[in-house]
Amino acid sequence: MTDDRDDNKLIAERRKKLDALREQGNAFPNDVHRNALADELHATYGGHEAEHLVEEDVEVAVAGRMLVKRVMGKASFIKLQDRSGQIQVRVERDRLPEGTYAGFKRWDVGDILMAGGSLFKTQTGELTVMADEIRLVTKSLRPLPEKWHGLSDQEIRYRQRYVDLIMNESSREIFLKRSAIVQYMRAFLDSQDFLEVETPMMQVTPGGAIARPFSTHHNALDMQLYLRIAPELNLKRLVVGGFERVYEINRNFRNEGVSTQHNPEFTMMEAYRAYADYEDWMNSTEAMLRGMASAVNGDTLVNYQGEEYDFGKPFKRMTVEEVILHFNPDLDAAKLRDRGYLVGVCEQLGIPVKDGYGEGKLQIEIFEKTGEDNLREPTFVTQYPTEVSPLSRENDDDPFVTDRFELFIAGREIANGFSELNDPEEQAARFRAQAANRDAGDDEAMAFDHDYIRALEYGMPPTAGIGIGIDRLVMLLTDSPSIRDVLLFPHMRPEVFD
Repeated sequence: MTDDRDDNKLIAERRKKLDALREQGNAFPNDVHRNALADELHATYGGHEAEHLVEEDVEVAVAGRMLVKRVMGKASFIKLQDRSGQIQVRVERDRLPEGTYAGFKRWDVGDILMAGGSLFKTQTGELTVMADEIRLVTKSLRPLPEKWHGLSDQEIRYRQRYVDLIMNESSREIFLKRSAIVQYMRAFLDSQDFLEVETPMMQVTPGGAIARPFSTHHNALDMQLYLRIAPELNLKRLVVGGFERVYEINRNFRNEGVSTQHNPEFTMMEAYRAYADYEDWMNSTEAMLRGMASAVNGDTLVNYQGEEYDFGKPFKRMTVEEVILHFNPDLDAAKLRDRGYLVGVCEQLGIPVKDGYGEGKLQIEIFEKTGEDNLREPTFVTQYPTEVSPLSRENDDDPFVTDRFELFIAGREIANGFSELNDPEEQAARFRAQAANRDAGDDEAMAFDHDYIRALEYGMPPTAGIGIGIDRLVMLLTDSPSIRDVLLFPHMRPEVFD
């Protein structure tokens, strides 16, 4: 890999070449049209066994970035990369207009070119365009890494995603697969008569999840606004309005730390359907992920970081208390709702306890400390305590818990769903409890949303909802260890420029 001084020298040389192009006329032409992509040509003609295709008069115009250039006297080979792949081009001095080949020899790897000509196969059987014309479309001023190890620095890959995508086919595949995952999810919901909607990203009252929001200021209205932490409350307003099946593939913003699993800006799919409960969503989610794995990866066996998960088998189902006892077999099952006992367990596990923690919150602290990371196989964890589920419907038989689930795969939460609380008075009481926590210093607690209570007072039918973290799902299905690998532009500290 060249050092900065070498790069600066090469950049200076390329700038001189660009200056010369400017003197000749339009250095950045826009009248460039191609009629073929690399993968289409390989798919249509790559299987032909005949050495030459010239006699068939297959004329094409291709365009892309020059990644390989081999000059051999009066003839050269180059490889152009377009959005679909690479195609080889043979460039001969005597087939081109006078002076073109001499200019071509001064072009650099990384330049964007257009080539037109006829298809043939080389003696080694490689499909190639025999160029009758070739043009420099865009001059590249910065040299590409000579080999992929020249861009092995992860931070540079994330900051300069454009170079990463040029040089690294595996990175391009991740984002192509990400698009396929979202398309499958959208098609799955559309096929079940869900309506895709859009809700505001700026909100007067943050809500829909327990998280710290980002705040901003609207100058014209002189009011504080918050970037949404979830679209949940607006989507349920639409259910009240009669849109009985709605979903949104949305951007959410939470003012939290950055890690291999967290980015302050992330993508979720949230969906709500009337006359359904949380078990309906568990069944649908399992079916969707099973079909998605098969469609996107070609198999229901998912390999992630050296472990294999079989999406073809029924997903496990356990309650929060069952998970706690499974990974802490010495605990007393009869005391899992005894605050004093749970405080002692937390102390033994080194879990900080605040005065406001009730039995439900203490259970979740123990669950997250000892159970969450160990849930490797796809597992629905159900019956979350009401204390930590302010929007979920209480279980009819056990009001300590709610009809809620979270889906864990490879030790990570992938989805969260529940039967919705549609009792306006109970919801108002829970909002008041959250507001009290907020006033006591909990900046992740929900604010009281008066308009949402008013909406519920008009009547919301029995409803169930789900949120699926698309970024983590893409990580899983692309075997990516960090969320930054599946975000085109992950959040990073500002770069310092000289």
